Amino acid sequence: MRAIYQACALAVLLGAIGTATAQAPTGVVERSVTTLPNRDTQIGIYLNVLPDCTSGPLPTIRLVSPPAAGKVVVKTAKAKATNYKACLALEVPAYVAFYKSPPEFLGDDVLTIEVKYAGGRTEIQKITVKVSGPGAQQKI
Repeated sequence: MRAIYQACALAVLLGAIGTATAQAPTGVVERSVTTLPNRDTQIGIYLNVLPDCTSGPLPTIRLVSPPAAGKVVVKTAKAKATNYKACLALEVPAYVAFYKSPPEFLGDDVLTIEVKYAGGRTEIQKITVKVSGPGAQQKI
């Protein structure tokens, strides 16, 4: 669960968090994630924070093009964040997307997710998952 909370701050940077205000009808986001084979890896977190720091309706998520090798699963969660816009601290419901490749797969796997927010904004996310063997991961 700690990873979900930390990912909330990352999602803010990636633009995966929606707000209730109407924005441009469609946006396209391209990003990549690195993982090991056969491991659940978080690829996105989706929520809706209203100006009064409460949760708005969660977005609708659709898998436009599935990955060729792996699979995508979306789970519900609670996201906590501090110092997000005018919100000093908040806890709201969220959807979290995970990717998992087969044990023998190595290489790039690409998928596309469509996220529709209540305010009418739609975001297309093209996500490249780079699956590499042990030792090829970046050390933190």
